[in-house]
Amino acid sequence: MGFTDSVSLHGRHVSLVPLSLAHHDDLVDAVEDGDLWELWYTSIPSPEGMRADIERRLALHAQGSMVPFAVIERSGNRAVGMTTFMHIDAANQRLEIGSTWYRKRVQRTPLNTECKLLLLTHAFETLDCIAVEFRTHYMNRQSRAAIERLGAKLDGVLRQHQIGRNGTLRDTCVYSVLDREWPTVKEHLGHRLAR
Repeated sequence: MGFTDSVSLHGRHVSLVPLSLAHHDDLVDAVEDGDLWELWYTSIPSPEGMRADIERRLALHAQGSMVPFAVIERSGNRAVGMTTFMHIDAANQRLEIGSTWYRKRVQRTPLNTECKLLLLTHAFETLDCIAVEFRTHYMNRQSRAAIERLGAKLDGVLRQHQIGRNGTLRDTCVYSVLDREWPTVKEHLGHRLAR
C-alpha cells in the first residue's frame, strides 16, 4: 500500500472513509455546531466554503500530497468532521496528521482518541512511518492539550511561521510521535479508550 492510496479505517466509535462531495451536507451541519469557522486561530471552512474546501482537499489528494478523510460517527453514520494525512514525505517515511476538525458535540469524546489511534496505527504499522507529526497554532490551547494527551512530544515552535487569513502571524507548535515511541503511545491510547 502506498502513502497516498485511499483507505477506510474502522473503530468502535468512528470510521474514517475517503472524503467525497457526498459528505458535503453532513459537514455543513457539523461545522455549524459551534460556528467553528469563526475561530480566529485555525482554518475551518465556513458552511458556504465547505464545497471549495472538499474540492481543495481532493485536488491535493490527486497531486499526491494529502489523503483526506471524512470522520463518520458510527452511532449515527454521519460525517462529523474531517482529517487528513498531509505533507506526505514517502521517501523519508514521514507524514503529518492535520487539517482536523470535529463538530463541537463530539469534541473531547472517545471519537478523537480513536480517530488518532486508527490513523497512527495505519501510519506506523501499514505505511512503516518513522515519524508522524502534528502541528497547531500556539494559541490553540485546546488542540495543543489534545495532541499532548495523545502522547506526542513537542519538537519546537516555528516562530512567525505563517500569515493568518486575518493578517496575524502564526507561531506553529510542532509535535511528533516516533516509531520507537509508537508501542507506548498505542498502549496509552488503548487504555484511554477502554476507560
